[in-house]
Order: sequence, then structure tokens, then C-alpha cells
Amino acid sequence: MNIFTKMYDACMRWARHKYAVYILGFISFIESIFFPIPTAAMLAPMALSTPHRALSLAGLSTVTSVLGGIVGYLIGALAFESWVLPAIEEFGYLPTYEKAVVWFADFGVWVVLIAGFSPVPYKIFTLTAGALSMAFLPFVLASIIARAAQFYLIGGLVKWGGEPMRHKLRQYVDWIGWGFLILAVIAYIIYKYV
Repeated sequence: MNIFTKMYDACMRWARHKYAVYILGFISFIESIFFPIPTAAMLAPMALSTPHRALSLAGLSTVTSVLGGIVGYLIGALAFESWVLPAIEEFGYLPTYEKAVVWFADFGVWVVLIAGFSPVPYKIFTLTAGALSMAFLPFVLASIIARAAQFYLIGGLVKWGGEPMRHKLRQYVDWIGWGFLILAVIAYIIYKYV
């Protein structure tokens, strides 16, 4: 079954769409506020489909993500109790939010660097930074560094790998996809029953 190869081919087609760059910028912006799908999920196929533009796509993702983070910060600062907290509870992010509050108390601005670079939901930290009245300039600087590091790492790897990487990845995408799916099921079972 080559379901992942078909998905990969579809992603490559979508990544070359004439509005793909605008969609990437929009997704990167809203992902920093509320959108559940990470920017990397769109940046990686777009960079793979056009490796010569990988670094400029990383730059676009960085700028729009940081701008979204600033909006998230402002929403957290101005509408946390009335708007953000009910949404966090509704979408099941309350435990993540509570951890974020503890991490902000323990690590300060460093937590923004970690959240902006890692797969931890960055949006929780943008909203929490505003709600906790974190100093704005350190928040923005940490966001720029972290988001740029993540997106330029993706863009740089794709640019370095170029066209051969795209073809090699397509060759093994079904093995990779099934492997990740099996690992996810095992992790879920361990988490749920152990």
C-alpha cells in the first residue's frame, strides 16, 4: 500500500500552487495564535518542491510567525480571562497551559526560546506570555531567535539536500510513514496502559 507516497505527491502539487506562499504566511501567522497544525508541516513540502526558495520560505515563515506571536501576546494580555482561558479549556490545552505558567516562573524568557524551536505548542506560550505580562521586547527577541532557528534549520536542510533529497524521500516515504504510525500507536498504548 502506497498511501504515504500518494499523500507526498499531493503535498508536492499543493506546495507549487500559485497561492502557496500566501497560504504558508497565513498558516504561520495563525499557528502562533490558535491553529493546531504546525508551520513546519507546510514549510517542509514547499521547500522540498522548490529547494532554491527554501531559505526565503523560511524567512517568510519566521516573520509571519513572530507577527502572529505578537498578536497572541496581545490577546493574552488583553483578553485572557474572557476569551483565551475558556478556549484553552475547551480544546484540552489546560494541562499544557498550567505547565507553561510553571515554566515561565522557573525559566522566564528561556521558555519562549524552547517553545519557539521545539514541537511544544508555541501558541500556548505566546498567549501565556501576554497573560503573565512578560516583558515585551525579550519575548519578541526570543521568538525571533527560536522561530528563525526552527524554520531555517528546515529550509537549510532542504536546500542542502536539494532535488536528490526530494526523490530519495519519495522513494522511502511509505516506510517512514508506516514507521511513524506504528511508533505513534506504541507510544499511545504505553501512555494509556503503562
